[in-house]
Amino acid sequence: MNTFGKKMTLTTFGESHGKALGCILDGVPAGLTIDEAFIQEELDRRRPGKSPLETGRKEADRVEILSGTFEGFSTGTPIAMVIFNTNQKSKDYDSIKDLFRPGHADFTYYHKYGIRDYRGGGRSSARETAARVAGGAIAKLMLREIGIEIHSGLCEVDGIRAESFDFDYARSSRMLALDPDTEKQQEEAILQAKNNHDSVGGVVLTRATGLPVGLGEPLYYKLDAVLAEAMMGINAAKAVEIGDGIATTHMKGSQNNDPITPEGFASNHAGGILGGISNGDTLLVKTHFKPTPSIFRPQQTINTEGEAVTCELKGRHDPCVAIRGAVVCEAMMALVLADMALLGLGKKMEHITTLYADSAQKGNA
Repeated sequence: MNTFGKKMTLTTFGESHGKALGCILDGVPAGLTIDEAFIQEELDRRRPGKSPLETGRKEADRVEILSGTFEGFSTGTPIAMVIFNTNQKSKDYDSIKDLFRPGHADFTYYHKYGIRDYRGGGRSSARETAARVAGGAIAKLMLREIGIEIHSGLCEVDGIRAESFDFDYARSSRMLALDPDTEKQQEEAILQAKNNHDSVGGVVLTRATGLPVGLGEPLYYKLDAVLAEAMMGINAAKAVEIGDGIATTHMKGSQNNDPITPEGFASNHAGGILGGISNGDTLLVKTHFKPTPSIFRPQQTINTEGEAVTCELKGRHDPCVAIRGAVVCEAMMALVLADMALLGLGKKMEHITTLYADSAQKGNA
């Protein structure tokens, strides 16, 4: 499946070294102001080649809106967007066209489909996430209209953990570091791995503020379950935590429960979700990314004939995919929350009667 969501759906298309990437975002309410400059800014944040901490592939990632808008507003019809690839070096992958790169999807794609686009991983490449960021930017614009803001940053790199979380600082950091006191150490770890022709993993913390109580569809479309699905669908993501996540397994119930006061929750171990529904507190999600599998060291593998061979990669790759993955986490959270907001519109009769009674009165006037 290449489509995500229920009321607001995102369908993406394209490959890493194909002509273009793009998406179709359906279900956007009519009348939303479409800030094209903001959409481009979001893509620029994810864009490759901005620093030595990222892949050297330099793509402009200029987005073009093809449909679904008129005079700066959404029309309620599908919004199609395209991003043309301009800096492919497909010859870098000629040497691996008949073998399976360790840690990549080459092996599984080949055996599932009997064919694979070996140029940069084709559809399985993280380059596809540019389309998700474009769609997520429009979801963010909708969420801003109801007071919801989303931010992210790196809270851990190569086992080096942030001691504080400053989301404003992360916006200005070239590696989206949440803690200025650990940023240098984290950056050195990334550069050292790069110099050693290796890579490191990282953890992204994504936060949403301004949520109302009630987002989420129990029992089989819970907010936390869908967020976990969305984050795990990002390339190289291997684990997701909501709130305190794994740490809660080491707590007593008396420690983990968040006391409720007239002023609100006294703590937020739950990460803003109870019973699969947002409780109005800050939403906190951690996404764990594995080390980038594309490393420039000889590795043991097999070819398409099942013979033992050595894999020696060329090309341009991120030494820590979590950096640019943080922007994708924001996009996926935005798509989930926008979808949940639209799904919640018809849960109470007062919503329906208010909408259609007003429409009827206008029609009879």
